[in-house]
Amino acid sequence: MALPVAEWQGRTARLWAALGPALRERLAAASLHDAVRLGCDLLRTEEEEEAALVRLCHQVPTDKKPEAASWYREQGNREFKQGHYQAALRLYSKVASHEPPGSPEVSVCFANRSAALFHLGHFEVCLEDIARAESHGYPDRLLPKVLLRKAECLLCLGRLQDAQDILRVLESKITLDRVMATHLTRLKKLSQLKVKSREKERCPEPAREARGGTQGKSETWEENNSISGASSSLSLSFDAERGRHLVASRDIVPGQSLLEEEAFVSLLCPGESLPLQGGEAAWDTRATNADLYCHRCLRQLLASVPCQGCSYAQYCSQDCADVAWQQYHRTECSLGALLLTLGVFCHVALRTVLLAGFAEVSRLVGWSHSGDKDLQNPGARCKPLSEAPDAGAGTRGIPGCDSKGRYQSSYQALFHLLPHTEQHSPEHKFLCTLSVVALCKQLQAAGLEAAVLNQESPQQWSKPKMCEKTSDELSPELKTVAEAMLRHVLQLQCNAQAITVMQELGPGDGAVVNKKPVRLATAFFPVLSLLNHSCCPNTSVSFSGTAATVRASQPIPSGQEVLHCYGPHQCRMRVAERQQLLSQYFFECHCQACLEELESGVKSVVSIRNSFCCPKCRAQMQGEEDTLCCSNEACATSASRENLSCRLQDLQQQINKALGLLRVGKAVQAIKMLLKCQMDAGNFLSPEHLLMGEMEDHLAQVYATLGKWQEAARHLKKSIEIVEMHHGPSSVETGHELFKLAQILFNGFEVSEALSTIQRAEGILSVHFGPQTAQIQELQEMKACLSELPSNILQRT
Repeated sequence: MALPVAEWQGRTARLWAALGPALRERLAAASLHDAVRLGCDLLRTEEEEEAALVRLCHQVPTDKKPEAASWYREQGNREFKQGHYQAALRLYSKVASHEPPGSPEVSVCFANRSAALFHLGHFEVCLEDIARAESHGYPDRLLPKVLLRKAECLLCLGRLQDAQDILRVLESKITLDRVMATHLTRLKKLSQLKVKSREKERCPEPAREARGGTQGKSETWEENNSISGASSSLSLSFDAERGRHLVASRDIVPGQSLLEEEAFVSLLCPGESLPLQGGEAAWDTRATNADLYCHRCLRQLLASVPCQGCSYAQYCSQDCADVAWQQYHRTECSLGALLLTLGVFCHVALRTVLLAGFAEVSRLVGWSHSGDKDLQNPGARCKPLSEAPDAGAGTRGIPGCDSKGRYQSSYQALFHLLPHTEQHSPEHKFLCTLSVVALCKQLQAAGLEAAVLNQESPQQWSKPKMCEKTSDELSPELKTVAEAMLRHVLQLQCNAQAITVMQELGPGDGAVVNKKPVRLATAFFPVLSLLNHSCCPNTSVSFSGTAATVRASQPIPSGQEVLHCYGPHQCRMRVAERQQLLSQYFFECHCQACLEELESGVKSVVSIRNSFCCPKCRAQMQGEEDTLCCSNEACATSASRENLSCRLQDLQQQINKALGLLRVGKAVQAIKMLLKCQMDAGNFLSPEHLLMGEMEDHLAQVYATLGKWQEAARHLKKSIEIVEMHHGPSSVETGHELFKLAQILFNGFEVSEALSTIQRAEGILSVHFGPQTAQIQELQEMKACLSELPSNILQRT
């Protein structure tokens, strides 16, 4: 959740309402500097609010709990015995995150997890967990079983000498029971056979060539001299109406990479599920983003490395854990519950100032007060564009640029993103102010000020405890930190970038993989933030870990602005709805799509396609009021909008029930329910309604699970027709649907049609995501496999 929990929002709202009119007016008009000082004064006299915040933190504990570790271990063992190794793997990771450092159970946890990894075929990672178990003092009496597993992993990986060394140790020094002795004998024979087989090989196996043409090739890239991470095809411009923005300096073709930027700061969004409280040990076994992705680099986790100080942070490797600790987590670790309570925006703001360093934060905050200090050095002022003597000469004088006119992905550029201080509602600004002040007071009370101000070496560090009572007055340095944090919290409403990933729906073990985009993290990308909004953009943005890549999604002629969609796309909603959503960015959209729709007076295509239809003659229902009338004058049937909306809601619930049946393996029942839903929908929804396409997609998914490839393809083709109507034939959405169709045709051995579908899907997806993505690689592998079939089979299909 971006903002604090509802209970804290409610308390600050009541506190705001209780303030006198004069103080409310003063707070509403206050600068960031004054808002922080007024917030400090208020919290100093409102001890009840701080106590309430501490109570709220107790609802989301992030400290280590041995009783939780014990409970998760039982659940993991149960899943392992049932052969559910993926579920066991996740649960053993939860055990590791709750075991205190030095606990003898930590080694057993890693050993258990290595067993799950072995059964899943992740031999390298299994070896890493075995090494962790050994380094944490795994009991000698249990060592033989783990060493046998280690030897088997080494054999599977072809590391024969290492495997033989382990087997000799087991044979000569360790007493084995009968079962393990039998297993050792089998492994020794297997090892000997592998050695003999290798000796017979006269030449090494030739290296396999990369398939598909584009695999392994890097994209050509000419770096921009003025904008870090940007292509030389872009230039930075500034005017009063559009602010800083990017323009094509030469003609750009679809698929061309325009910008590659690493996030200045990113924060994994925790997900909806947090540890349950109340009653006996009621911990939640559901996996969230916090369990699935590295908290630093956002890579997908397999066997996480837990933080030694809290139960929340998990990493993909010890290196990531160490870097995170040095950069920011040593400050955040003991405050995990408070940060979860105050929301993602507050957490991002804190991490931003920690990464920037107090010296840079203090310099820029000081400059923002006086206006007479240079952003590059204290000796001379860098004037705004309108005052700079060299304004108009390249990029010099544009806010955020350095003295040489270079716009970098730096804290200076981030600091210059607009906070829109005067445009936020007074209540919202008050909530943000009290939240950052409360956080900074806790930093001070917990003894973390030296770490925040970068005055403490790692050797001096010891983990502080969350304090129940904070000190009365913030130090001047922490007031500076609070001011910078307030600026960043306000900036995030307009400049936060959601990092998204394509996440598999269901277990992911089917022949056809169904994925959907999900929000993974919130980040600041200073250069990406230069892109202005359009409801019909000319770029696509994709992510790999914490890095963003911007590509042209259509031709962009020289001199045209490069535009990004902030969320409400022309294809997905009407202009009035888009304008309402865009109001959070404090501008009125005048993009070409909005102007054409507003000026033409013609009803939105989105409205027509997603409309209700007459239950009698199936013509479109129309009208802006609660009563809708049939557009066919000869019919003149009317219906209540509310009634039709209720039918739509009921239909969606029935579809969800059908998908639930599919998840538990009841495919035939799911088909019956979906076909009934389809029949019901045809009585009151337009044939082009997006939900009609979704039902076709779901039916294709169910038939694919049954191996009925022709039926699956037939339904998916209907889904693609509707998706193309709404999003366009070259859209990302169409590309994803074609990818699924390619999988179905491949599995159904429809060679000719599969090859043409692969080619089309590859063309669309490579424009939006580039040639190196997993989907493109899979398409190329399918194409190579089909192309290698004998010519007589290809001719028959």
